[in-house]
Amino acid sequence: MVDWRAYLRHLDYLLILATAGLVVYGITMVYFATRRDIDGAPLYYVRQQLIAVAIGLLFAFVASVLDYEIYRRFQWLLYAVAVFIVVAVLPLGENVNGATRWIDLGFTRFQPSAAAVLLLALSIAAFLSDRMELLGSKRITVIVLALAAVPAFFIYREPDFGSAMVIVVLALAMLYFYGTPWTHFAVLGVTGLTAFVVALKVLPMAGVHLIQEYQIDRLFVFINPGKNAQGTGYNVIQSMIAVGSGALTGRGNMATQTTLDFLPEHHTDFIFAVISERNGFLGASVLLVLYALFIWRALRIAVLARDMYGSILAGGIGVMVLFQVFVNIGMTIGIMPVTGIPLPFISYGGTAMIAFLILVGLLQAIHLRATITPETRGRLGQ
Repeated sequence: MVDWRAYLRHLDYLLILATAGLVVYGITMVYFATRRDIDGAPLYYVRQQLIAVAIGLLFAFVASVLDYEIYRRFQWLLYAVAVFIVVAVLPLGENVNGATRWIDLGFTRFQPSAAAVLLLALSIAAFLSDRMELLGSKRITVIVLALAAVPAFFIYREPDFGSAMVIVVLALAMLYFYGTPWTHFAVLGVTGLTAFVVALKVLPMAGVHLIQEYQIDRLFVFINPGKNAQGTGYNVIQSMIAVGSGALTGRGNMATQTTLDFLPEHHTDFIFAVISERNGFLGASVLLVLYALFIWRALRIAVLARDMYGSILAGGIGVMVLFQVFVNIGMTIGIMPVTGIPLPFISYGGTAMIAFLILVGLLQAIHLRATITPETRGRLGQ
């Protein structure tokens, strides 16, 4: 039986505050971004997002009550499910704008890549924590990267380069919190850069195109958005206009980049531009403070964790969220290529919202079991 007084006393309320602030901010901005998108249904996207939040909060609560050690027993099953769902989406998924990233369940659309990130976080962290005696082994580094590469490859084939990058960064972050020597990361950095140059320059001369034409165009647009202002550079240019026009305090209901539909994907990839135009630098700063609070608490939980599994898992979550925030905001202001990585808790997307809230539940589970007294620990979550 759960000791509810111990449960409530040892929750990380600053993490809850940061999460609640981000979710409320996100739903509010989804409303302002989409209220004119569907005639007669200004609340359609908000309603869908609220349903996802409700489901996510339920699963987050369950995750916080359960002892996270249980996932170690099923690490290979979790990994197998992650690989299965990202493979299944290719033949079974719904093609939208040339990408097969969603499975239509009838009542909603399911995004396997978002769920796979959650499952991989649990399974890879368990794999590493079970092999602490092999710390420093090159073999462990190679195996972890191989485990991440399999689902990342199939996600890349959707194509969804952004989510594939998130999985790779998650694996690297967990290797870091595991204690992998810096020399491994140096070798990986040189190897990755070499592979990128080969894929971009050498293989195309041999007729092999691992990097798609649209992805190459995005790289060139990142360097010079004005090169194709009406094509691949359009999204970035409109986003930068929206961010700049918000100035200090924002334009409020006069945010024309959003209301007149100049800004594409305004409720998903480019929602930060909506926030900046409507609420200005001050509104964007509030969002960044909430993210800073969230990431700080996640990394603090990684330090406090009672065991390496909790530490690796919490650290991986914190770094993954930081990476997604940096890349998403970076692409809206032109300092990062457009990759399609959503803004955590803010961008519209039910599967991603549920997955992120479950991750919060896992962070709470790690925090609870790191801070409760030994005599209470046995009763919590039983």
